[in-house]
Amino acid sequence: MEVLIERLNDQGLGICYINNIITFVPNTVIGDLVDVEVIEKHKKYNIGKVIKLIKKSNLRVDSICSYSNICGGCSLINMNYKSTLEYKKNKVRNILKKFSNIDINLDIISFNNINYRNKVTIHVKDKKIGYYEDKTNNLVEIDNCIIASNVINKFIKEISNYNIINGEVVIRSNYNDELLINFITDDNLNIVKSNLKIVGILQNGKVLYGEDSFIEKINNLYFKVSYNSFFQINRDITSYLFNFIKENILKNKNVLDLYCGVGTLGLNIAKEENNVYGIEIVRNAVENAIINSKINNINNTYYLCGEVKNCIDKIKNNIEVIIIDPPRSGLDNKSISVINKMLPEQIIYVSCNPITLARDLNSFKNYKIDKIVALDMFPNTYHVECVCLLKLR
Repeated sequence: MEVLIERLNDQGLGICYINNIITFVPNTVIGDLVDVEVIEKHKKYNIGKVIKLIKKSNLRVDSICSYSNICGGCSLINMNYKSTLEYKKNKVRNILKKFSNIDINLDIISFNNINYRNKVTIHVKDKKIGYYEDKTNNLVEIDNCIIASNVINKFIKEISNYNIINGEVVIRSNYNDELLINFITDDNLNIVKSNLKIVGILQNGKVLYGEDSFIEKINNLYFKVSYNSFFQINRDITSYLFNFIKENILKNKNVLDLYCGVGTLGLNIAKEENNVYGIEIVRNAVENAIINSKINNINNTYYLCGEVKNCIDKIKNNIEVIIIDPPRSGLDNKSISVINKMLPEQIIYVSCNPITLARDLNSFKNYKIDKIVALDMFPNTYHVECVCLLKLR
């Protein structure tokens, strides 16, 4: 059926109407005129598939990735970049309005870099190497990923040399084009020589060669990062985030850094604060954070290893600022309750999920929004990062 794509949903799928039923169509752009076949029927919606692109939208561009139509990872790659930023900005605004009745103008920060990812997970199935097609176990064979760093792409071409038959390969790169590799497999691996700067090779977290961590650099700070520690995947946007927090955070305060990872956000502002307390569940990350304090000559940081909800009420000092950078699921009820009892002067909430951000903002009735900025942490995808400054009323 010939239909017009009217808008995109929050997952970057085109929206049209077939027999008055909302239909979601992958790999389409607002304004495309397409021949669509319904491939899935549900009670309230359909899933469609493009049979033919009849007329291109003026927002459409040719994809720079030969796998994009089947991989599904870069759902906005067929849309011109300026329009993707407008889409993400409107997406955040609409979600905040819908779920927390917040109507606010916001900027979106971007660098429009292509090879931005410093970490990818590659799947291997019967020696075939690639990504899983979106929402399936169908492997899309690749030998290059345009959103991964150049040095990661060089290693992707070498994966087959290691004799992995089935499993996953988690590849991390740093500012110095060094690599940290973790093979997740029970296969007997073949460790081979490479001209790439490989700092460490692990199998299921056990070191086979070199180290289990490397050094990353953001602005003028150095961070030891273990193979399984969280670190933001886009260095340019992370650099902006560091500067934004540093410029806007209250100074000479006691700061609590929740979900602190290897200490990045807390260490970024520690030299201008009284004390910084970090909570993180991954033990390697906590050990990294302690070492990172020493590497950067910072001596006013203190860390607890455990779940935030189990540790947040163990901090007995008066907390005046809280930094929150939770997983996509957002904050739990106990943590929200403790934060509201602490009543810090300022909350800085970094979120990769606008829906849980909006939900959690509803729980902080004693605070007003000072500023929200959207960050294009994940160009060419529908994902968007936000940083929100909250001030005590």
